[in-house]
This record gives sequence, structure tokens and C-alpha cells, in this order.
Amino acid sequence: MEIKELLNQGRLIWGREKLSLSQIIVRLGKVFGDICRYERNAAKDKKSHTETELKKELGNIIFSTIRFCDDLGFDPEDCMKEAIKCQKKFKK
Repeated sequence: MEIKELLNQGRLIWGREKLSLSQIIVRLGKVFGDICRYERNAAKDKKSHTETELKKELGNIIFSTIRFCDDLGFDPEDCMKEAIKCQKKFKK
């Protein structure tokens, strides 16, 4: 899948509404919290503690963040290019 295709799919699901940075932070915090609960591995979470659940949450981060970039007026592909450049530099 290409980034533009994923953005279009996200817009089909969520519509044209643009979220603010504050709204985006709350949503990313929710997904991050779900991943943290997976790692914590508490007895009360055993029912939802599956590999499928973890894959879903990681996918949520990727899929939603593409839309969030667009919400803030950034081209998601440019954001990806910046991230790749930064990680290469950090690795050196």
C-alpha cells in the first residue's frame, strides 16, 4: 500500500474533519497506553493480550498518523522522508 492510498482510506473512514494537535496527542496516547498494557501483561488483561491485538495497535499508530500528518497540514510522505533521514543520521 502507498501512503496516499492509506490517507484516502483514512479519509473515507473518518471524513474530512481535521484534528488539532491536542486531539491527536490524546488519540496517540490512547493507542500508546494499549501497547503499554500489552507489555505490562497484567492478569486482568490476559483476555485481550494477543499478538493480533498488538499488531492492531501498531497498525493503528501507522494508519492514524498518516491522517494526523495531513490534519496538521503536512504531506505524510514528506514526514516519512524526514523521519528516515533523521534515523539514518542518528544511527551513524
